[in-house]
Amino acid sequence: MMRSRVDRTLTVVIYAVSLFLFAMAWATIDATYAVPSGIRPAIAALAALPLLAIRPNPLLGWAISATAALILPLTCSPIDSAFPWQMVHVVVLLALLVAVTVRCPRAAAAVAWLSTGAVLLVNSPTETGVGFAVGMTVVVLVGLLMRELFGSRRQLATQREISGLERARRAVLEERAQIARDLHDVIAHHMSVVVVQAQSAPYRLTSVTEETKAEFDAIGANVRASLNEIRAVLGVLRSDDESAELRPQPGIARIRELIENSRRAGVDVSFNTFGEPPAVPELGGVVLYRIVQESLANAVRHSPGAPVTVTMEHGSDATMVTVRNAPAAVPGPGGTPAGGSGIAGMRERAAAIGGTVDARRLPEGGFEVHAIIPATISTTPEPHP
Repeated sequence: MMRSRVDRTLTVVIYAVSLFLFAMAWATIDATYAVPSGIRPAIAALAALPLLAIRPNPLLGWAISATAALILPLTCSPIDSAFPWQMVHVVVLLALLVAVTVRCPRAAAAVAWLSTGAVLLVNSPTETGVGFAVGMTVVVLVGLLMRELFGSRRQLATQREISGLERARRAVLEERAQIARDLHDVIAHHMSVVVVQAQSAPYRLTSVTEETKAEFDAIGANVRASLNEIRAVLGVLRSDDESAELRPQPGIARIRELIENSRRAGVDVSFNTFGEPPAVPELGGVVLYRIVQESLANAVRHSPGAPVTVTMEHGSDATMVTVRNAPAAVPGPGGTPAGGSGIAGMRERAAAIGGTVDARRLPEGGFEVHAIIPATISTTPEPHP
């Protein structure tokens, strides 16, 4: 906003100065050229109005001004052959030359400097022309100094911006590393202990039946799978490599594996699927997997022993998944799954790609999660306050 206001102000100033110089050149043309009154506005325009191009295209403005400085003394009748230009014309030409030196490539600046010197010497080969050529060279040198100064400031500003981004990136990496350490200490360690206990239980305990041993094996397998996922997440948190965040995530193809793991853990799960899976983007597949995973975890936690039905219907434009569980068959913690953050997380995941999640308690006492995930991802913008 501030920069656009400054740009508008500079544009107005340039227009005002150009019009003032045009009026001055028109009023004082008799002091330089003996020309009819009808062509005076054109000569004044060639002298002053190229200044309008000093911001959008200084090289074009300089070319028009320099060409006019070459042609006018040859086509008009200068009153003073030692100095055959209006002072307004010379001021505008030098201003445009400085702008070319500061803003245009160095090759263009060199061509403009040599051409301007040649124009001055061709039309005024006396000491006056030589003096103006030397003065013009000094002006060009000042323009080069300004160019280097502005370039140094831009480089310094760029380096400061890069340094700020790097500091912010380091802070994020340090925070992620701290989170990874905390997660490892709090979760991964205890889950590793659970795996060891489940694997060693048949050897530590007497009278362990084959059925009990299979149960321990299933517990160990599920905990190991969870532990592997946690370790993958910890690896992403610890890594400063952006490619680590782009590694493949579980999708639709692994939902059947998730169901089988739940069955091995003793959950009565039935899985029904209809239709051919559409070419859902990877993010959509991850959302479907996480919704089924969280729904199964809620069913086990809040309705232990209850049968669970997972139904997945693939359409041409969307995939619908329904996870429904009956009331608890054995006493458990109970409660409503929506009381935690799991269902809220499912809704957020689905909404982020244009899908929906509906979670509700059934009249007969069970619970149902129904999700619709579109085949084409369309992100939903966050509402503005």
